[in-house]
Amino acid sequence: MASSPLNSKSNHARSISLPSRPHPLIALCNEHLCRLGAFDAPSSSPSTLSNKLSCLQDLHECVEKLLQLPQIQQAIVQERHDTWVEELFDGSLRLLDVCSATKDALIHTKECARELQSMMRRRVGDMVLEREVRKYLMSRKVVKKAVQKALKGMERKCAEKNHETLTMVSTLREVEAVTLNVFESLMSYVASFKLRSKSSSWSLVSKLLLPKRVGCENEETERSELEKVDAALYSIISERTTKSDYTMQVENVQDLLGKLEPNVQDLEEELECLFRRLIKTRVSLLNILSN
Repeated sequence: MASSPLNSKSNHARSISLPSRPHPLIALCNEHLCRLGAFDAPSSSPSTLSNKLSCLQDLHECVEKLLQLPQIQQAIVQERHDTWVEELFDGSLRLLDVCSATKDALIHTKECARELQSMMRRRVGDMVLEREVRKYLMSRKVVKKAVQKALKGMERKCAEKNHETLTMVSTLREVEAVTLNVFESLMSYVASFKLRSKSSSWSLVSKLLLPKRVGCENEETERSELEKVDAALYSIISERTTKSDYTMQVENVQDLLGKLEPNVQDLEEELECLFRRLIKTRVSLLNILSN
């Protein structure tokens, strides 16, 4: 693996310090952060998540412009061995990794849902349908395990933060923290778990590890389409019903899958746009540190 630009040996004296006066772009970043903070913290509805991802794109576009400023680039190069530069560099990779994991979980969910929906439209026999339902539910377990792994990584890597720093550094740290929080919300949607207000990543991990109770919620809140699909499918394979009830259950799942697809597609597109912005930020940092 190629060595990090941060590891280059340079012992020359530093004469350039990070500007103490906030740049207008920093103020703009803070405005975007305020917009994101205005959303209800525990909400994981598709519409809210889509809006959050759109806001994140604006926020990271602002960060990209910030990194193009000559004085910022000089400060990064001159202070490349300082902790804040290392955190900025490592954070850009962390965001890419978490975004990629979130995107993979979302795409996997979408593809499995489409396959199940296609099978139901063909009106296959009960045995074939039950096999496909079990296949889908197994895929959901795979997604939840992937989410569990990603959340554990987020909890471990984001545990230590020192906020006694300059304005620009503090803002960039806040950008990373808010971005990870949105990814956490998106993962909770994909894995069908509720986020509590101001919850930590570990709270979600703990919830993933608890014994599962199908079709039962501790909180009186509206369930997402994914939760409803999971509950309905478990009912199909676990409950003994009449032919008419069984047909109604299958039709209900088809209806839920039809509502789910455009929501997941929209989130995937927003996430892909954000992923490209995160790549641009990473490339910019690499270019700056290679000078």
